[in-house]
Amino acid sequence: MSYASSGGLLSNHRHSCRKVLMVHTKKIAGVKRKIQQNSSRITDLKKILKEQHDGSMWTTQLVRRLKSDHLDGEMQFPQSSSSCVSRPRLSGLVSRPGDSWEVDSGFSSEASPSASGRSSPCASSCLSTVVALDCEMVGTGPGGRYSELARCSIVGYHGNILYDKYVQPCRPVTDYRTPWSGIQKHHLLDATPFAQAREEILATLEGKVVIGHSVYNDFEVLDINHPPHMVRDTSMSPLLSQLAGFSCKRSLKVLTSKLLNRKIQGGRQGHNSVEDAQAALDLYKLVEGEWEREVQTTLRVGNVSDEPSYTSSSHYMQDQYWPSDVIFNSQ
Repeated sequence: MSYASSGGLLSNHRHSCRKVLMVHTKKIAGVKRKIQQNSSRITDLKKILKEQHDGSMWTTQLVRRLKSDHLDGEMQFPQSSSSCVSRPRLSGLVSRPGDSWEVDSGFSSEASPSASGRSSPCASSCLSTVVALDCEMVGTGPGGRYSELARCSIVGYHGNILYDKYVQPCRPVTDYRTPWSGIQKHHLLDATPFAQAREEILATLEGKVVIGHSVYNDFEVLDINHPPHMVRDTSMSPLLSQLAGFSCKRSLKVLTSKLLNRKIQGGRQGHNSVEDAQAALDLYKLVEGEWEREVQTTLRVGNVSDEPSYTSSSHYMQDQYWPSDVIFNSQ
């Protein structure tokens, strides 16, 4: 074979190698682009998963955001305008045999035994910022037309009692509303004066996410203004209505029976505010994750809603809210 022929073959070989090298280089570049795209997708997926995971830490985020951005996060509780004279508290409440739940428990520790059988994926630091509230009212003034606080109960996330006291109204009671409130005359003999109780309740609720059923009625009788984005009113939750298959608002008794298979507010003793607070708490837990994601989304876009207009207590005496098997005997 001549030298020229050998040179031609070598040149062709080099040309073929270059082509192969270019093809491989393009393939490698394509693979790198795909890796970068996949890395970007993985990063986005991690962000999504992190947001979902962070959903269980919603309360901590709320508190931090409220502190840093001053989005009305501080409790705006008006000073007590009550001018009633506080009576000295002599002793604990008077109880009667058989009325085991009627004795107020005063303050109790966070370590109190749990009365709720439900739990949450939230960390302990998150759970300590969630409470449930329920108040019982009596009537004062002509015909008992004015509602005043007679008992207030606050429970922690696990149903443990944080506060439970009978409260002395500022004006003389003219209607105890016993079939609904569970309050009788002897309960208020040595009850905590309203001004003192209100300060204790404010201290317990400060910085907390408050759960309750028609809870704005409780805020109204307590004369407080809790930040709306830190309130979870189970009577106004579309999530609970959908879960129960209802198209309109229902009473706590009906929702608890339907969704928790639990009977409350029965018998002749009337309502038990501790029991009602625990029921509202357990209803909230059924939809807690989705509810809090909605709240986070609302806060993220800066659309914090104003206080709902559903604050009137005129519905308080509607039959749908009270047991039908009780006999009215307020004296």
